Amino acid sequence: MHRLQNPRRGYAWGSPTFIPRFSGERGDGTPVAEEWMGTHPLGESTAALDNGDLVPLSQVNGPLPFMLKILAADRPLSVQVHPSADIARAGFDAEQSAGIALDDPHRSYKDPNHKPEMAYALTTFDTLVGFRPTAEILRILHGLDAPLAARLAAELTEDPGFAGIVRLVEQVLSGSAKAEDIEAVVDACAAQVRRGLDVKRAYATVLEVSEHHPGDPGLVIALMLNRLTLQPGEAAFLGAGIIHAHLSGMCLEIMASSDNVLRAGLTSKPLDPTGLIECLDVGMSRLARVTPTLFGTSTDVFAPDVQEFALAVGQCSAGDRGGIELPMSEHRVIVCTGGAVEIVNDADERIALARGESLYAGPRDGAVRVAGLGEVAQAYLPPPDGATGTSLVDLV
Repeated sequence: MHRLQNPRRGYAWGSPTFIPRFSGERGDGTPVAEEWMGTHPLGESTAALDNGDLVPLSQVNGPLPFMLKILAADRPLSVQVHPSADIARAGFDAEQSAGIALDDPHRSYKDPNHKPEMAYALTTFDTLVGFRPTAEILRILHGLDAPLAARLAAELTEDPGFAGIVRLVEQVLSGSAKAEDIEAVVDACAAQVRRGLDVKRAYATVLEVSEHHPGDPGLVIALMLNRLTLQPGEAAFLGAGIIHAHLSGMCLEIMASSDNVLRAGLTSKPLDPTGLIECLDVGMSRLARVTPTLFGTSTDVFAPDVQEFALAVGQCSAGDRGGIELPMSEHRVIVCTGGAVEIVNDADERIALARGESLYAGPRDGAVRVAGLGEVAQAYLPPPDGATGTSLVDLV
C-alpha cells in the first residue's frame, strides 16, 4: 500500500472552504474546485514508497483505468457533455495531428478515452442532468411571457422529441438568442417565482444560475434539464453523451481516466457547441440514480454498468472487531471520508488515514480491511463478471 499526495485544481467555481475543511486544513480564501486521485497525465497522484521517496503513481503498478475526484462547487459548473469512446479517439487523433498542445485551453480532447462518471454526494449536492421530457419543456416554456420562450415552444411543438430538443439547443447556441432575449426569459422566470408558480424548480434554477452568468445562453438550456438533488450517501450515473451542469455542493466523482469535456455555456472557458451537439446521445437523455448493493454488513457498492470503475463506501465502528473488508480488486484508491481509520492488507501492513487522506492498494496487497471509527470510499476496477453490480433507476 502507498499513501498518496494528490494535485488540486483551483477553478473559479470552486469552494474556498469545502475541500480544505474536509482535509483538516485552513483555507487561504482561494477557490479549491477539485482534488484528483489517479494517474491522468494532466494531474497525477504521487505515491510514497517505503523509503519515503515520492514517485508518480503510474510507476507503482501502471496507469489506472479510473480517476477519483473530490469536487466542491460554490458556483454552477459549465453546461457540458463527455464524449463516447469512438468520438474521443477521433477527436484526440485529429487534435494531435493538428499539433495542438495538450495544455492549450482551446483543446477539447486531452486524451483518447471516453468519460462515463458517477457522482456520490458528500454534502447536499445539486445538479442539472439529462433533458426533461418534451411535454415538461413545453409546460415550462408556455409559462414564460418572453418572445424567445414563445418561439422555442412553437418550434418544439412542430418537432417534438429528442431531435427537436437538440435543435433548440443548436439554435440557442448559434447566437440567434441575444443577451436581451435571454434576460427577458430570466425576468419571466422571476415573475413566475414571485407568483409561486414553478415547474419542477425550472424557473428557480434559472434565477440561481443567472446570478453568476447573466445573459448566458446556458440559462435557456438549463430550463430544459432535469434538476436533481442528491443527499449525502446518494449517487447518480452520468454516461458519456448525457448533458449536465453541476450546481453546488461537494461530492466524490469517479470516472474513466479522462479529462475530455465539451462545453456550451455557463463558463468563461472556451466553448465547443458543435462538439457538444455531436456528443449528445439519445440513449442517455435521462438520468439514472444508482441503487447500491450490500457487500458484507457495512459496505454499499455503487457499480454502474461500465468496465472502468465501481465505488464501495464502508463504515466501521468498535462493533467491527476485526474491521470490515472491502471488495477485492487489482487496483484500489481508498480515501477516508469521515472519522479516523486504519487500512490493513493481507501482509498485516497498516496505514492510518484521517478524513481527506488517501492511499493506493495494488494486487499484491490482497484483501484489504478497515478498522477504527469512520468511513472510507474505495474506487476500484470491478470484476469482469459484475458480481458486485447494481441496478439503475430512471429519474423520471
